[in-house]
Amino acid sequence: MSPSRGAERGPEPLPRHLHTTLSAHKGPVNVARYAKGAAKYILTGGQDRTVKLWNSNLGTEVKTFAAHGYEVLSISVSHDNAQFASSGGDRSVFVWDVATAVTTRRLAGHMGKIHVVEFNEDASVLASGSFDSTVRLWDLRAQNRQAIQVLEEARDAVQTLHVGSTYITTGSLDGHVRTYDLRKGELRSDFMGYPVTAVVPTQDSQTLLVTTLDSHIRLMDMTNGKLLNDFTGHMNNEYRCRACFGHGEASVVCGDEKGTVWAWDLLDVRFALYLPVSVVLTRPRLNHSNRTHRRKCTIKLSLGLNIIQSRKGEMFTASADGTVKIWRQAETEQPM
Repeated sequence: MSPSRGAERGPEPLPRHLHTTLSAHKGPVNVARYAKGAAKYILTGGQDRTVKLWNSNLGTEVKTFAAHGYEVLSISVSHDNAQFASSGGDRSVFVWDVATAVTTRRLAGHMGKIHVVEFNEDASVLASGSFDSTVRLWDLRAQNRQAIQVLEEARDAVQTLHVGSTYITTGSLDGHVRTYDLRKGELRSDFMGYPVTAVVPTQDSQTLLVTTLDSHIRLMDMTNGKLLNDFTGHMNNEYRCRACFGHGEASVVCGDEKGTVWAWDLLDVRFALYLPVSVVLTRPRLNHSNRTHRRKCTIKLSLGLNIIQSRKGEMFTASADGTVKIWRQAETEQPM
């Protein structure tokens, strides 16, 4: 089985020219997400308890959403961009109306901070994963604001999850990636051996990118849990980092605890791209990386699978230095 549909064509050049810097947060930026589709907007959440909406073209702040009493750790945007969900230290999930900047729901039930929230495809169901080791599912069409299901198999904090059309995949600090098949009612658990901080599937849901706190990023077969590739070289032993696929799913990109950005060809795992900030190289170097932020990146690269198609030639990085940097390709750059 091919690891990716775009891998045969080779990776697109990684955006490495700084377009603009977003710097209105007072403290670390814990999460950032693109709006869906072609909309040129970014949502960011920070240690300062706010969510901010930005115009990524102009680099300007559009709106601030303020209701959290604690840090914001996760954001999920609905398919139509009309609403988004956020979570963090409040132990509640906040559902926001984008136009009015007010919360339409606050979903309580977790006993600890909520590390991750994610909508399903049509934003009718919301999933949340918490420090209390549970995943809760919320029906946003119902008047009842109690969770419709609680997944309690994890033995430590749930750091990451993905909601697919027929499955839910979670990652926990207990070292397990758990996949719940919603049609068959089955659970498969794959032990990674180290805390799991991010899971990102390919668009066809055949393979899964798993980030763990042993400075490894593993490409797994979602059907049987087999290891397909292993990406190393970066430093990630302590902070939550999120690896993702580059445009076309032909590369893997991640930030690390030194504030650097790494990129690997999906098929040739030995090839790590060297990404200078303001200098254009004719050829990337081997086994090096590029320092893009002054401090450790907590979410290093917030370039999720949901934005790959609509963000060709652009990515952004979010860091504990309080900034979000938007990177773009030079017009003269060609695929490698």
